[in-house]
Amino acid sequence: MFGFLKKKKVEPVVYERQDHCISRKNIDPDALKVLYRLSSLGYTAYLVGGGVRDLLMGRTPKDFDVGTSAKPSEVKRAFRNCFLIGRRFRLAHVRFGDKVIETATFRRNSQTVGEIIEHAAEGPMEDNTFGTPQTDAFRRDFTINGLFYNIKDFTVIDWVGGMKDIERGIIRTIGDPGIRFQEDPVRMMRAIKFSSRLGFSIEKKTAAAMRKWHRSILSASVPRVCEEVFRLFPYGRSAEAFRQMYVCGMLSDLIPELGRFLDGDGGEKSSTFKYLAMLDKYEVMMAGKGLEPTNAIRAAVLMTGMFRRENKNGAGRKIMQYMLSALKIPKAVYFTAVLLMESMNRLAEPPRKGKQRFIYNRDFLDALDYNRIVLKAEKRSEKTLDEWADLYDTKRKENKE
Repeated sequence: MFGFLKKKKVEPVVYERQDHCISRKNIDPDALKVLYRLSSLGYTAYLVGGGVRDLLMGRTPKDFDVGTSAKPSEVKRAFRNCFLIGRRFRLAHVRFGDKVIETATFRRNSQTVGEIIEHAAEGPMEDNTFGTPQTDAFRRDFTINGLFYNIKDFTVIDWVGGMKDIERGIIRTIGDPGIRFQEDPVRMMRAIKFSSRLGFSIEKKTAAAMRKWHRSILSASVPRVCEEVFRLFPYGRSAEAFRQMYVCGMLSDLIPELGRFLDGDGGEKSSTFKYLAMLDKYEVMMAGKGLEPTNAIRAAVLMTGMFRRENKNGAGRKIMQYMLSALKIPKAVYFTAVLLMESMNRLAEPPRKGKQRFIYNRDFLDALDYNRIVLKAEKRSEKTLDEWADLYDTKRKENKE
């Protein structure tokens, strides 16, 4: 994939079982079934990506992905509960009830700037072709995501220096960051996501490339960018994530109106980050209950500083229009976020007779939560909001009786 791989032989660093903390008891049992089955059939099968990273950090992975030498059709033959997806690159989804263990054949990504130049005379190249564990490691985005766990001997295989970067708390691209970000600008957002979520710093060359190429995010697929924006919210680190987005310039690229508001509202000390910090506490509380806020609440909180400045009828619709036009957020998120913002005026008054019907709105509970986030961030009284909550509980009990 990279030129230097052809100039000299690269050997991985192999960490024996006693040199790392990964235990099979912390790996999803269905992922183990896939690993063991493929291994028993003579294929190479590794646990790969973020799952390995999280296990090494003592965290519980959200997903357990498998990389293998088996071709997609071979994986399908090995598992009756396997379904193949994708066109340009086939992925195998091995299903266990509602759970999916994504199983991908090792591949090499031919679309790097260096290889496009090097192989230009050879004619067009496929976007993805099957490869080896080595090429699969080098095609990944960051070193911390390029580690493999070998189920046969319980070793961790490191082609890219990911283990040392985890120990140092560093986000570093695999290969030249300028090239990697030009290939896929969304990687810059992923760098910020991992940095804020894990509490890691972004390595100097990687950070410099983000400052240089931040505007290339505008050339990325809008649906992918929208998806990554909302991935900045979970885990209670959105204030830090959006602060980094603002500092490197990407937030102003994506939502210029929000960027200009932050510039005039204290920059990194803007009220926007105060609201996001309170949302982060709410995210953590909800996660403890196995829940998470809706994207409408998240979007509304992000834009609340601007809404507070406008403070007039129709402001909610105007403010959320910025996100709708720039990120193409789903219409349901847009309309609910508008309702949440404009509920502040309604819920600021006690629930007098004739003005209580809002408690029957399907988004009333989200409105309560959103208003609590705002009031807590502003350190204002929640007494009136408590009256609305009490009325809701009373009416619900009456309806049950």
